[in-house]
Amino acid sequence: MNPAGTDESAAELLLRLPEEELAAIIFEYGEERNSRRIAKWIVERREQGEPITTTKELADLVARAAGKRKNWHIHPATRTFQALRIAVNRELEDLGRLVATAIDLLQPDGRFVVISFHSLEDRIMKQELRRLSGYCQCESRSRSDICTCGARRAVELLTKRPVVPDDLEIEANPRSRSAKLRAARKL
Repeated sequence: MNPAGTDESAAELLLRLPEEELAAIIFEYGEERNSRRIAKWIVERREQGEPITTTKELADLVARAAGKRKNWHIHPATRTFQALRIAVNRELEDLGRLVATAIDLLQPDGRFVVISFHSLEDRIMKQELRRLSGYCQCESRSRSDICTCGARRAVELLTKRPVVPDDLEIEANPRSRSAKLRAARKL
């Protein structure tokens, strides 16, 4: 995304990280159920003196590690590539603050509309917009507790659930299949 601002490439990440950390990144950011096995295969290859240097090498290794599944809807390496991209670019670190800052910059009655392309982004957007709509997300809150999550009534949610593309749009634009749109109005 921004090579000038990135300290480390995905290839360097694959060379440096221990198996447990690599598996955690692939699981957390890619939501890949075979994360431990994929990380193990990557580390084993690295220890054999054959570091992964191309995206094709990584894609092939991940496909073999993930094993055969019926009805692949997406390439088996898609989630691993997503996880590495998120880790390298630190994509999720400031996403919540971005929403709050954008809402604060809006004039009253202004609209905030966002499209996310994977569940991690969408989950952050949903939680932050709910918090800004006044919904308290404190885990141990009782009637006498004070809200510590920072919930405040700054917006009205315009989309209770995300707006997703219909079959016709997905057919015309397959990349839209994972898009989720959420919107809010500043109070």
